[in-house]
Amino acid sequence: MSRFFRTGDDSSSESSSDEEELYSDEEEEEKEEKDVKDSDEEESEEDEDDEDDSDEASSDEEGAKKTGASRFLRGEDSSDSEDSDEDQPKTVKSAKDKRFAELEATIDTMVKKQKISDWGAVSNEFDKLIRQAVKMTERSQVPKLYIKAIVELEDAMNETISKQKVTPKKMNAISARGLNAVKQKIKKLKQDHQAEVTRYREDPLDFLASDEEEEEIVVPKPKKTKAEAYTAQVEQQQDDDGFETVIKGGRTLQFTPESIFKHLRTILESRGKKNTDRLEQIRIMEKLHAVANTPYQTIRVLLTLVSARFDLGTGTSTSMPLEQWKAAEKELSTLFEVLEKNPDHIVIENAEEWEDDEKPPTLQPGEKYIKIPGSVVSYVERLDDELTRSLQHIDPHTSEYIERLTDEGALYNVIFRGLLYYEVLGKDSSLEIPQDSLNRIVMRRLEHVYFKPAQVVKILEENAWKPVPTSVESVITPRDSISDATQLLNVLCNYLFIHSEGIIRARAILCQIYFLALHDEYYKARDMMLMSHLQETINSFDVQTQILYNRTLVQVGLCAFRKGLVYDAQNTLQEICGSGRQKELLAQGVMIQRYAQVSPEQERLEKQRQLPFHMHINLELLECVYLTCSMLLEIPLLAQTGSSPDVKKRVISKTYRRMLEYHERQIFTGPPENTRDHVMQASRALAAGEWKKAINFVHSIKIWDLMPNMDEIKSMLSKQIQEEGLRTYLFTYAPFYDTLAVSTLSTMFELEDRKVASIVSKMISHEELAAALDQVTSTVIFRKGVELSRLQSLALTLSDKAAGLIETNERTLEQRTQGTANAFDRRGGQNQRGGRGGGPKTGRGGARTGGTGQRQAGGTQFTGGALGGAVRG
Repeated sequence: MSRFFRTGDDSSSESSSDEEELYSDEEEEEKEEKDVKDSDEEESEEDEDDEDDSDEASSDEEGAKKTGASRFLRGEDSSDSEDSDEDQPKTVKSAKDKRFAELEATIDTMVKKQKISDWGAVSNEFDKLIRQAVKMTERSQVPKLYIKAIVELEDAMNETISKQKVTPKKMNAISARGLNAVKQKIKKLKQDHQAEVTRYREDPLDFLASDEEEEEIVVPKPKKTKAEAYTAQVEQQQDDDGFETVIKGGRTLQFTPESIFKHLRTILESRGKKNTDRLEQIRIMEKLHAVANTPYQTIRVLLTLVSARFDLGTGTSTSMPLEQWKAAEKELSTLFEVLEKNPDHIVIENAEEWEDDEKPPTLQPGEKYIKIPGSVVSYVERLDDELTRSLQHIDPHTSEYIERLTDEGALYNVIFRGLLYYEVLGKDSSLEIPQDSLNRIVMRRLEHVYFKPAQVVKILEENAWKPVPTSVESVITPRDSISDATQLLNVLCNYLFIHSEGIIRARAILCQIYFLALHDEYYKARDMMLMSHLQETINSFDVQTQILYNRTLVQVGLCAFRKGLVYDAQNTLQEICGSGRQKELLAQGVMIQRYAQVSPEQERLEKQRQLPFHMHINLELLECVYLTCSMLLEIPLLAQTGSSPDVKKRVISKTYRRMLEYHERQIFTGPPENTRDHVMQASRALAAGEWKKAINFVHSIKIWDLMPNMDEIKSMLSKQIQEEGLRTYLFTYAPFYDTLAVSTLSTMFELEDRKVASIVSKMISHEELAAALDQVTSTVIFRKGVELSRLQSLALTLSDKAAGLIETNERTLEQRTQGTANAFDRRGGQNQRGGRGGGPKTGRGGARTGGTGQRQAGGTQFTGGALGGAVRG
């Protein structure tokens, strides 16, 4: 019978220390002075001494040097121990007895703290109790006292909570936090020890008695000597440099093909929990992969291993480590190879989980496949997203970014292999593979090629086909039928047009338009954009699709500029460049708006949407193209409205107008320093008729070097500036000419006579120029009387302003009179609005006999100025 369940020894065990191994010196001195009194007196004295347990703990080291015989002189109640202890001068406790004593002391301290409702201290003691119980559980079964303490603590906790609900006085903050902590710990512990707790609640006495019986039955195992233990350890060492994995209790992990599923089950259950060492789980699964000897085991381990690697990059602010990403990419490639070699094993999303960890599934009669649950397309998408997130966090102006970008080729190979695998699964209609999975992986492939030049896409495709066995063929993009990048884009986009809908179809259209515009197919790109009608519905799509739409729109505008279509280019770029938010709309940077309040969540989402640097469109080049096109359109328009005020003023680009006005207000303008300065000074030179100077300013912009076919673009710009310079000159100086020879204009602007005649004819036909072209003499004859003189222009301006003033007055008066018809009727009467005097009243207003009566003495009369006279007339 264990002495820890005797009634006489309960009080003596309460004074044992939490941390030391022997009994206290003070306790022994008290017992020697009192010469073994009655047990009742002894118990009462020890209850008082228990309050000073923390002081007694400091004297345990001294107690280790003295004899502990007096400890066991308990009197009549402890007759069992008298016979055995009196003859022994010294008693040494076993490690197990000392641990039980520590456990009992901790439980007693918890009970005392409960009585004074110090739940903060109870929580601390409970933590200590859990640690002690864990140590004891590693070497034997769960202590029954521990289960008893959990149940009693839960009852006390529930009682305290129920009292708090009806008591107006609230618990202090420390105790409240401690109570909540205890509640959470008990809830978790009850799940781990549900069977023991249930047994104790059913019959506490039987539960504790069974503990005593078990203790009597336990036979200690023969211990190995140190030499034997070391020899066994050397024999069990594994290949990793003499080290082996040790778990709690000192037991080593054994990795065998039979234990693979048990280890995987344990890892899956601990996934997502706090304090889980994910790197250790990955190392374990790598060893499991090494010992896997069947395709089913290999596939299961690879799927779990890739998922565990992706868990390392779950945070939004951090990306997946580089070595883990590369390992996941290799494991996915290995997975595809295993699936290709074993066509009877397939990974699909709607497969049922295999629950039996003892034996793997086998191919049943009538079945063609062993189905393993998993989503290959999800792994491919996650691998793609992790690479994008990694590129977002790397400085694009370093060599590290270039090195990281080389991994895109390996990623493209994985996407391609995944597409081939889904095509194989799609051939068997009995598997019911969802079309959406195939569409998603085709879309990923398309998104990696649409913004690249055709030469790069060709290299990607060649490298993707190299590791694929010759027996494997693609249904969507056959190996030999795809000759160039344009055809590849057409095939992929047409497949998505037919088999998808919604966002994926819209994104496929935008990707094809972007690719066509990038390769100077302007008219095809424009027609596709107009026929898609996406400009009408783009606001209903998600943000990523709207960003792709903005990028496509900009690329179409740049394509139009390269083709020399200035008006189309400016009209297309107006919506993006005119807003001043190019960075934000193209997802190439976060703009800090003045007075704008952006929440941290919005800022985080905005950063997540940013595109990697290699996908950016050069914003300086975009601004240069937009301002150049605006200059070529606005300068002739300004000249036309300046010479003919009767022409209704219109503005093509407000952004350009503001820049030009700001530049003209500058007192001193130095040499141009940036793109904007070059365009503004070229604008001033063009307006003054100095077209050669304007060409020099535009050609000196260095950003043109980034455009393909730079020389062709510069020659196109020179031609455009010459033509617009001619139109500006004619608008400005037409009032000063009667006739003007075409040859003179041709010499001035270095254009051919036919080109000059064509420009003049177009201006005449559009009624922009009041003139006639004499083809016999090749002269332009200007009509006089049509152009207004300076005085006439000023008079027209004054009349326009007067008309505007009258309209404003009428609108204001209508608002004040609330639209009353008799606004100027001054006749008196009930409910009549008029002057301050009306009706039969006398006073300042006097009497009114009618709206047109004579002015009475002492009254006032409203004339209304010009507006009143017009109304009276």
